[in-house]
Amino acid sequence: MAFRFDLLKLLLLTSILQIVNGGSSSCQHFGVERGDKLYNFSLTSPNSLSPHGALSEDGFYKVEVNDTLLWFQICDGMIFNHDPPRCFDCQECGGQLHCGTTCSALFAHYVGGYQVCKTIGRASSTEISLIDEKNPDTGIIVKMSHNDGQVNCSLSVSVFCDYNKLREPKSFEKLGTCDYATMLRHPSGCAKIISTHAGGLGWFGTLLIIILCLFGLYLLTGIVYRFFFLKVRGIQVIPNLGFWMTLPHRAKSFLQYTFARNRRPSGGHRSSYSPVDF
Repeated sequence: MAFRFDLLKLLLLTSILQIVNGGSSSCQHFGVERGDKLYNFSLTSPNSLSPHGALSEDGFYKVEVNDTLLWFQICDGMIFNHDPPRCFDCQECGGQLHCGTTCSALFAHYVGGYQVCKTIGRASSTEISLIDEKNPDTGIIVKMSHNDGQVNCSLSVSVFCDYNKLREPKSFEKLGTCDYATMLRHPSGCAKIISTHAGGLGWFGTLLIIILCLFGLYLLTGIVYRFFFLKVRGIQVIPNLGFWMTLPHRAKSFLQYTFARNRRPSGGHRSSYSPVDF
């Protein structure tokens, strides 16, 4: 009973973590196909510049513009080991004592001399799309959103492909009533390109496979019929056994006849030893 209870607690804890950190599957593997190429993105896989992929090693990204602040984390909840948000109205993202810990994007601005927070994104509502549909290797957009029952809010982070350097966001812009956007440059925005073009079997290979399948169906049907209905046993159960046993000899005779005919001199050829009348 104790083992079963511990197992239930483990399953419950796993479910809670999946809910809190939901939406990570698309961050781990996001792929699009264009022509004969498959573009695979992974925002959480380690790369040459970051062991955590596009996720901030600090546990959060922070952008400050004038009197407004933006905290966010890509594809996960935020973790604050230092410099946590200190603002009012943070009930939807961890409360006053743990502000910022239960959401993935938090916005704050000053109202009457006090910082007031607003949750604008959650990891469980993460959506990923291409920056440029015609050029997938440009990078991807990570959009996280939140609805408090009154207004829909969102944060769109454009992760531009850059193999050589990591540039964190320096600014953000407001796109709508409660929609914000920022950008960063990161190797995680670069796709691993897999060519899906293959020579294939061609029409001849396809025809050969069809013939082999029909031949197998013919053998199977004949064997079943002769075994169950004609009560034939042993090797004689194979249909037209005599023909198949003589087939190698027939093929050999045909090849010998073909080679002999091709080597026979034509009728118009005149031998160099033909008699000549003087």
